Amino acid sequence: MSDADSLLKLIHVTKQYEGADGAGALPVLRDITAEFERGESAAIIGPSGSGKSTLLNIIGTLDRPTSGQVLLAGDELSGLDEEQLATVRNRRIGFIFQGHHLLPQCTVLENVLVPTLASKDEKLRSSAETRARRLLGRVALTDRLLHKPGQLSGGERQRVAVVRALINEPELLLADEPTGALDRTSADKLGELLVELNREEHVTLIVVTHALDLARRMKRIFELRDGKLELQ
Repeated sequence: MSDADSLLKLIHVTKQYEGADGAGALPVLRDITAEFERGESAAIIGPSGSGKSTLLNIIGTLDRPTSGQVLLAGDELSGLDEEQLATVRNRRIGFIFQGHHLLPQCTVLENVLVPTLASKDEKLRSSAETRARRLLGRVALTDRLLHKPGQLSGGERQRVAVVRALINEPELLLADEPTGALDRTSADKLGELLVELNREEHVTLIVVTHALDLARRMKRIFELRDGKLELQ
């Protein structure tokens, strides 16, 4: 993979936590090196407690590695200060979690636009509502724009969360168990939608999941076990 094709690089990423009562360090991630190209999709699977969410949080700058480097489009992230990391999270990375985290008092359209409020990109902000309406139409929610989250089904709320994650045109979309709270039918539809949006929006998609059906939709599957990340 050439540098032009590469979006995300993990270089010797290690994460450990200090044990309780002065016990030795507890390693969670061990010397992980991996590379993800622009526009690809990848799944990370593994047993509960294997560190999948920890790895995703490090990639998304919500946590820092104990050692190692995370590079996004060639920019080394672990050395940035908190203000700089907040800008990266808002502008360059989209997040989807198992819980939708929508604001209950806001409409669907307002929830989608929340991430744009902190943007300093005037062009992006001015076109945000048009983009929000287009994406909400794309996920079949045009008739729900003025609904509150409490008026939506679980699948609809998660689709709103997907659009919110895409509103600032991120380079990288991270999804942590995005179908975990959904029934089988809704989970299948959301998995299909994520793959389609990955292609249409040219965004790199990394999904942490226990659902093998969702993992198999991705271009590559990695397994995290005993702190090591292995391509399946």
